[in-house]
Amino acid sequence: MRTRHVVGAVVAALAIPLTLAFPAASHGYITTPPSRAALCDVHTHGVAWDCGDIQWEPQSVEGSKGFPALGPSDGTICAGGNARFAELDDPHGGAWPTTQVSAGQQLTFTWRFTARHATADFRYYLTKPGYDASRPVTRSDLELTPFLTVPYGGQQVPGSLSHTATVPGGRTGHHVIVSVWNISDTANAFYSCSDVRF
Repeated sequence: MRTRHVVGAVVAALAIPLTLAFPAASHGYITTPPSRAALCDVHTHGVAWDCGDIQWEPQSVEGSKGFPALGPSDGTICAGGNARFAELDDPHGGAWPTTQVSAGQQLTFTWRFTARHATADFRYYLTKPGYDASRPVTRSDLELTPFLTVPYGGQQVPGSLSHTATVPGGRTGHHVIVSVWNISDTANAFYSCSDVRF
């Protein structure tokens, strides 16, 4: 009987460090058009530089919600304000791979979810005409009214989900789309930046 107690204590003692070693995983990110997190995914290898921690968990760009009034500070938006993923905010001199788009085109955004959170909504923002892609994204770079908002009413998301929007016009060159997935039952949101070229 005493042996069972000792074995149980050892198992419990080992379980705690193992639980802490693996993050409570999983949330979600944009796969198409490829987000910076998707391009950094260790399975994708879409960029030529070291992406740091995000390569192992592209789904984890979580920050506080309430954007643009609240949320991550300027210059940390693509990483959701999370210093562990600061590589996502580095513009690399405007060298992030881009998806070709045209004004008025229908563009489909596909999210991949690894945790199916209850959801308030999804919001999509685009940088203003004249955006300088060699600088980190700030609020002053963005049109602060989303070009697409998709209410979700607290429902739980499926494993993947797509939204289609008309691409706004009046832009040329490299721009960034900031996509925000607002969770309904926590104080957080997930941030995803996709680079596009008009």
